[in-house]
Formats: sequence, C-alpha cells, structure tokens
Amino acid sequence: MLGNILEINDNSVVVELAIDINEQPNLVNLHVVFEDGTKRVVGEIVNINQTVLVANIVGEFVGNNFVPGSSIKPSFRSKVRMIKTDELQYILGKQESSLGYTLFGTSNIYENYRINVSINEFFSNHFSVLGNSGSGKSCTVASIVQKLFTSKNAPVKSNVIFFDAFGEYTKAFSKLHDINKEINYKVYTTSAREGEYNLLRIPVWLLDVDDLALLLDVNTPTQLPIIEKTLKLVPILTGSNADVVRKKNDIISRALLDILLSGGESTKIRDQVVAILTKFNTNELNLESQIAQPGYIRTLKQCLYIDKTGKMQEMELVVEFIRTFISDVEEEVNPSSLNKFYTLSDLEMAMDFALISEGILKSEKVFDYANVVSVRLHTLASGEYKDYFDYPEYITKNDYIKKLTTVESTGAKAQLINFNISYVDDRIAKVFTKIISRMLFTKAVSNERRGSEAYHIIVEEAHRYIQKDIDIEILGYNIFERITKEGRKYGVFLGIITQRPSELSDTTISQCSNFIILRTLHPKDLDYIRNMVPNISSEIVAQLKNLKPGNCIAFGSAFKVPISMYIDLPNPRPLSNNVDLETVWYQVEEKTKGIVSSSGGLKEIVNQAPTPSISKPVSSFPEVSVQPIGQSVRPAQVPINNITNN
Repeated sequence: MLGNILEINDNSVVVELAIDINEQPNLVNLHVVFEDGTKRVVGEIVNINQTVLVANIVGEFVGNNFVPGSSIKPSFRSKVRMIKTDELQYILGKQESSLGYTLFGTSNIYENYRINVSINEFFSNHFSVLGNSGSGKSCTVASIVQKLFTSKNAPVKSNVIFFDAFGEYTKAFSKLHDINKEINYKVYTTSAREGEYNLLRIPVWLLDVDDLALLLDVNTPTQLPIIEKTLKLVPILTGSNADVVRKKNDIISRALLDILLSGGESTKIRDQVVAILTKFNTNELNLESQIAQPGYIRTLKQCLYIDKTGKMQEMELVVEFIRTFISDVEEEVNPSSLNKFYTLSDLEMAMDFALISEGILKSEKVFDYANVVSVRLHTLASGEYKDYFDYPEYITKNDYIKKLTTVESTGAKAQLINFNISYVDDRIAKVFTKIISRMLFTKAVSNERRGSEAYHIIVEEAHRYIQKDIDIEILGYNIFERITKEGRKYGVFLGIITQRPSELSDTTISQCSNFIILRTLHPKDLDYIRNMVPNISSEIVAQLKNLKPGNCIAFGSAFKVPISMYIDLPNPRPLSNNVDLETVWYQVEEKTKGIVSSSGGLKEIVNQAPTPSISKPVSSFPEVSVQPIGQSVRPAQVPINNITNN
C-alpha cells in the first residue's frame, strides 16, 4: 500500500506516503487505485514530494469497465495502490491490434505500452491536431494515416481527402500501394509543371450561386441576384436548340426594349443597342436583321440612324420589330434543351447580359455594386487561374466526385486523395477547399441511405481556410461550420491541423470531439485551447508548453483519460523539415572539389559531388519499431511492474 488518505478536496486526493519515495521511479502521471471493497476509484498522480502525493480523480472501475469522470470520491479507509497491468488496458486500451482499432503511438508514461485507438470513437468524430510549427503535426498525421492503411484491416472503402497547404504530403503516402495492393493514393496539384500528377480542374457548370460568390469574393448580399441571373442565362445564351433560341430572342428583346423606351438621348440609345446586338444575337435577331416596309427593306442597323436633329426617326419601327420577338406569356425552356456544358468565358458573357438586363446601363447605383463582380469574373476568365476551370468534357457532380476518387489508369478506387494547393494564393486555395468540401457534403446529404459512405476532410494549415469570415453574412452559413455541426449524421468528418487555433472559427473547433495537441507556446493559443477545447484541465495546458517534438497529449471521446504519448516517425516522411542552413550557407559548389565539414572547415575530396543524406527505404511500416520523433528527448518511461505498492 502506498499510504493513507489525508485529505479529499473536490477532485484531488492527498495521500500520506508509507513508502520510501527515494527507492521509486518518478511516479508523476502514473495511475493509482483507491480500493474499498468492490469500489475502485482511479486517480492520476499530479504532484509528489518526500511525504505526500496528490492525485486527481479520473474515473472508476465498474466491474471490468473503466468509467471516466469524477462523480464519486474514495473513502478515507480506502487502500491506496498503484494500478495493475491487467487494469491498465481498460484505461489506455488493449495492447493487441484488432479489427476496429488502429495504433497511434506509445505511452510516454508506461514503458512500451502501445496506444491502440478505436476507429469508431476517433474517426467517426471531428478531430483537431494542434501545435506550434516544428512540433511534429505533419509527421503525427502522416504516421497515424500510414498505420491505419498498412494494418491487417485497412479501410478499403474509405475516402480520406487532404488539403495540403505546403505540398508536404505529396510523397508521404506513395508507398501504401506497395504494401497493400487494395490501397490507392491519388494526388491533384495546382501546378501544371508537376506532370506526374493530375492538375486540379473544377467544371464551371458544377458551380452554383454559393460557389461563385466565394470564387468572385462577393462582399454584399446585393450582388447575389446578379450571379443567380447569370447562372439562369448562361445555358440559354450558349444554347442552339430551337426552343432555346426563341427564349434567347425573348430575353434579348426585353433588354433592348427597356433601352429603346428609356427616354434617354438617341445617340446613347443607339450605342447601347448596337453594343448588345454585337455581343448577343441570333440568326433572327441581329444588326443585319431585315425590317420590311412597303416599298423598301432596311437592316436593323440602318434603322438606328440618327438624323441631323439628333433624333432616331425610325424609333417606332425598331420598337415594333423588337416586340415581335417577345412572347406574351413567358415560357420555360425544357431543361433537356438547355446547354449544360459551358466555360468561364460563356459565364462572363452571360453575366454581362445579366448586368444589362438588371439596368447597369441606366443606373450608376447598379453599376457600383454589380460591375465589381463582372470585373472579378473577367480577371478570372482571362488570368492565370482559368485553367483550373477548363474541364474537357461534360460531367455530372456525382460522376465528378467519383472520378476524384478513382485511379484513371486502372479504374480502382483511391482511398486517399491529396489536393496540393500550395501553388495558388491563399484566397483561391481557400475557395478550392470550400468548393470541394461543399461538393462532398452535398453529395453525402443526397445519398438515399444516409451515412452509407464516409468522407474525411483533413485540412492542413487550417487557420488559413477555416476562419471567422463573412460567409454567414453573405450565404447564411460557413461550410466548415455546417460540416462540423451536421456532417456526422451524413458521414462527413473534418480533421483540423493548425499551429494557430486562436485564428480558427470558434464554432468549428468547439464541435471537435478528439484532440491531439503537441507543443504549444503562444499564450493566446494556450488561452484559446483552455477556453474552447472541452474537458481540458489546467494540468494538461501546463504540459503543452514543455512537450518535445513528436510527443503529444491526446484526449476526447476516443480516449478514456488524457494520454501522453509519442508518435513513431512516418515513412516516407512529409516534407516538413526545416531548411538546413549549414548546407545552404556553407556548401561549396562541386567544381571547387570541396565540401564544408561539420566544423566549418573545407574538406578535400576527389571528383565526388556531395551526397545527400537519405533514409534507407523500407518495404513496410513497422507498428512500433520505427524510430520515434524526438526519441533522444523522450520522457523516461516507468515499467509498471517496477513500482512498489507496499
């Protein structure tokens, strides 16, 4: 027995030691059991000195089940002992990997104790991986994913989508198929120079009002009707079916009639009519359309002539001609007749017409708020980002998503899809992330069998994209907040990786159920974690500042108690290592036949270029024996059987 209970204060228990503490290993963070008959309350040692130890209550055993929480307190007559090996598995999990479990890492407290985590408890919830730059976030995520997909029961029907802000994960999962032929990894890039990967392309016709509002950086709800009208017009204005042409003539004529009857100056009316018919016309309605009168035939353009008095003498004739194209009853075009395949240029043309029909030519107020959207669309359609929307053939949204998760060369399913968005600026990268995430969410919502497939969206550098932005003011929602609030029931889960949690959307992080937190130093981030992350104690927050690279504290619904562990190095590693300044600053060119030694002096070599240091390739990912991140500074572990209980 370790000793007797001196004091029970709220969640803390003070024990007077009956053992020689100098003969024991470090007991801090180990678990003790307060046993009174059949009642076993579990505490974690948080402080100890030569005479007393302090333990915080973390739960109790009910039969062979561990129930976390501090609803009951031990009695003063309880026997105080260290936890037994067979009891520990009910708190930290079993040592054997089995169906439904995956290995995360190894305990920092109990020697060689492997942390196997329930797949359902962790991956059926939203999760966050937090920590400062250099703390090991990317390696942690890559290691967890590698172990998941190289286990005996790899999730062959999964859909894990990475949004890779730095291109770190491009090579990290490249060996998975070699280990398990059922697992496929697919990379999309935003650089046309990376020829071995698929260039990210999003079909324009799959973008709806909300997507275009994000893409065009809409900043007021008054701009949304312009986008709505544009999307309504583009399949008509780009169509050639007879029904579509009649509808097109009707739309053009109504816009022309508004201008002709506006009461403005004749020259201005003529110029506007010519401008519209130059850009928007049909075989029946154009500047060369013939207007027949008794004794002569003239073209529409000729009838727009302005005489010496500044008047359009044939105004009435032109108006009557235009009216012949307007239907008395506005008819809807059969959807099957509409053009479903169009480009950014087609969209730009449709928006120009939408602006005209909204009165941009007659109202400076309309021009002020609407023209900016047109300018942004023109910039997009003519700029360097237009290729991302140049899709070669028509495809439906469901087929597009299916194609994203299919290996073209074999037709096999790809379980991991990585979008390398490092080659575009933050604004467009954020839009890509939101558009694709929204597609996946709407696809999952539309499934007849709710939750019949799952999508895990993992966002690296999430503070860039999952922000407190104006989406709610413009669209009425933020897609990431909607996913975290509603996604679980539809099978859409969000994984957040960030070094600045304080810059995230509060709603998004508050909906996460599992957390893996590495070293965090910034006071603002520590305060944010303390206030926003559920069920986190001040002791855990204090530990976050002193964690070594690759070491983390994990807690949430998948962990019965907060667990301190280290994560094995992934293989291959993500490209997240720091620049080696010793090489960058001091390495001498090959032609000098010398390299810089570690001491800074020049070491002579003969006809040999500097050889890069690379890891020896391995054929598989061992479950535990892989070199752990920061192993040289790993906290000392305690063999549980080496602790004296009496």
